[in-house]
Amino acid sequence: MTETRETSELVADFRRLQRDRWMRDYAMRILSFDGATVAPANGAAARGEALGFLSEEFHRLITGADAQALVAALQRAQAAGQLDEQTAYELRCFARDQREALAVPAEEEAAWTRLVCEADAVWHRVKPTGDWEAFAPYVDRMVDALRRRAKRLKPAADPYDVMLDLYERGASQESLDAFFAQVRESVVPLVAAIVQKGEQPAAPFRSAFGGHAEQLALSRDLMDLLRLKADGAALAETEHPFSEGFAAGDVRVATHIYENDILSNAYSVLHETGHALYEQNVDPAYDATCLMGGTSMGVHESQSRFMENMVGRSRAFMEPLLALLKKRFPEAYGAVTADELYRAANIAQPSLVRLEADELTYPLHIIIRYEIERLLFSGEAAAADVPRLWARLTKQYLGLEVPNNTVGCLQDTHWSGGDFGYFPSYALGSAYAAQFAYAMRADGVDLDGACASGDLAPVNAWLGEKIWRWGRAKDADELIQGACGSAFDARCYCDYLSEKFSALYGL
Repeated sequence: MTETRETSELVADFRRLQRDRWMRDYAMRILSFDGATVAPANGAAARGEALGFLSEEFHRLITGADAQALVAALQRAQAAGQLDEQTAYELRCFARDQREALAVPAEEEAAWTRLVCEADAVWHRVKPTGDWEAFAPYVDRMVDALRRRAKRLKPAADPYDVMLDLYERGASQESLDAFFAQVRESVVPLVAAIVQKGEQPAAPFRSAFGGHAEQLALSRDLMDLLRLKADGAALAETEHPFSEGFAAGDVRVATHIYENDILSNAYSVLHETGHALYEQNVDPAYDATCLMGGTSMGVHESQSRFMENMVGRSRAFMEPLLALLKKRFPEAYGAVTADELYRAANIAQPSLVRLEADELTYPLHIIIRYEIERLLFSGEAAAADVPRLWARLTKQYLGLEVPNNTVGCLQDTHWSGGDFGYFPSYALGSAYAAQFAYAMRADGVDLDGACASGDLAPVNAWLGEKIWRWGRAKDADELIQGACGSAFDARCYCDYLSEKFSALYGL
């Protein structure tokens, strides 16, 4: 390759490189999804070897001399004004991915993939028993590996700041400290007032029996209601609900069925379908390029939290939701009213498990994990200290005792996947979702009317135009500015929580 080649040839080579990268990524994601859903436990070692091989190949593909030379040539073409808008987006995204990948030797990347695969298998095995001691060595090894990676990537930066930035561009401990302080100032007094003065509704239907097959049928009903394209989506089961997008025509939703908690499955599916809608509606022009998928975990979580909370827990949505519950579970929900369901879906009280947390106390769960991760990355704590820290912070923020590690520090899958720095994205995503709802209404979209009718087409059209179609082309701050006409402002979120729960509990 020389500088004299036509820009069109450079772009053609770049697209081929991105397609080669995407095909390897597709295979790795399929293997990971299989491991979390249907693969037998004894297959973890073989799967880890396959993933390790593919990850090393993937890493070398994007960091090799040819790839580096191609990026440099395209950057010169861009400086000369020779790239169209989409190729410029692709180049920014790919060059950033390449720079981050270059910070890790290929063999170390392969070792990391094997470590994560092994850690995930151990987590699945020990979560039911609460055996943190069996899992702790993996936490220490992963934190050490990520600290080394962070130092290679940004030698002068705090390692945890580097990890935060990988999940949410521009995020840092300083910015998150300010955000969480604002959230605490609004949420903690409100939770205390509800505990002291609020009357919790009687909702026996929340623990009513729901058969396995009927709950899976409800899951599909909800995916259809949110307008997820059925011919491009699949439903699976797992220990920890999640979703995955492999391509626009292949997104997966994985839920967990509890036969004594129908609403748990319902809201898990609403949440994960929000993720899947985002993946399914990226501009088709971005297929097989690095622009596929969500731009950040905060924006991705904003879409899941939007569907779970702004839609799914709104008073307006109770009529279509209740109609589905009555259809699938007539004995449990036949006599329930929409007002009763609304109160039950929005009970606010401290609880131990983040996945089952209500909308109000949810960010407190995130703060607990954020504070523990900071201590791990600063070296002030090791994995052996985590159960003690978890118990102390749970008491501090939620006022609860932690009876065992299963509902404590082993409850989430994120650390088993090496996703340190991810958790703050959940709280940011909730806040982004509130701001998007405000902007949507300001643009004339009747959000409540769409929820009440069960026709979410206007909602999806706004999100599709403002968020989904852009994939990774725009960073979170660009998307928020474009969608809302202003920068991120946590006041929308804090005001939303205060107004909603003060009204619900008569405060």
